[in-house]
Amino acid sequence: MADTIAETVDLLYTIDQEKLDINQQIALGTALATLAQAERLDQINERLRTIHLLLTTMTHRSGVDGVR
Repeated sequence: MADTIAETVDLLYTIDQEKLDINQQIALGTALATLAQAERLDQINERLRTIHLLLTTMTHRSGVDGVR
């Protein structure tokens, strides 16, 4: 997903804002804000995956240690 976000941001930054009318400028600003939010959510999701992996590993280890 990160590649898609980065590619879309790059594309949006190539737009010549001077040629846009006010409604197009607002739409562009909204698109950039939405992409920033999506990028942040992707970062949060990655951290949650890491936490989940850690908890799963700890649970598995405690289960194995309990069997010994």
